[in-house]
Amino acid sequence: MAKRKVLIVEDDQAIAELERDYLEAHGYEVAVRSDGKQALAEAMEQSYDLLLLDVMLPGMDGFELLRKFRETKDTPVLMVSARKEDIDKIRGLGLGADDYVTKPFSPSELVARVKAHLERYDRLTGAASGARASAARKPRELRFRSLAIQIDARRVTLHGEEVALTAKEFDLLLFLAENPDRVYSKEALLDKVWGFEHFGDPATVTVHIGKIREKIQKDPSQHPFIETVWGAGYRFKV
Repeated sequence: MAKRKVLIVEDDQAIAELERDYLEAHGYEVAVRSDGKQALAEAMEQSYDLLLLDVMLPGMDGFELLRKFRETKDTPVLMVSARKEDIDKIRGLGLGADDYVTKPFSPSELVARVKAHLERYDRLTGAASGARASAARKPRELRFRSLAIQIDARRVTLHGEEVALTAKEFDLLLFLAENPDRVYSKEALLDKVWGFEHFGDPATVTVHIGKIREKIQKDPSQHPFIETVWGAGYRFKV
């Protein structure tokens, strides 16, 4: 089986070497780049399985690199930064990062997160391939008033117009819609949707819920599809 390829974008040589050594020790093929613009060009041209992306970079910072990368690529991206402010985490997650790791970090925890995100991405892409192979079957769909969720095609429409959701936004919306009128805490949603119980940040859920609402709740006068239950979590209301 071919090794999974990871691109590390980090201008601190000591940290880059630490990340590279631990990942290579666990069987990954690793490339290291220190310049943001160079790394973006390579990430767009080469077939990497995951990006480890620092925030502070020469040439182009990690946020801008992520924004441009997400215009065409859904490859898992883990941001690594010494900046601990919640606003930085929220910005990174809002731009499409799959996870946000704060320095200093445990190298073994970083490897565990890389493994978890790659396994999750494999499940998603495998499900998509299976859906294409079984296209002759009647497609599964959920409908709630003007909102339609096409499960096999992984498409969402609102008033007949397609809504562009990221992979995780779709997964989160689908999970809530398949379990309506049940309240789930942020921690439960991390476990159910992201699939790793011990490494997630609850801010991940908050950001993704906000993004979904922006896209499917166009009219504030309508009752929301996703409700906040203060002190408890979120539920999908039918």
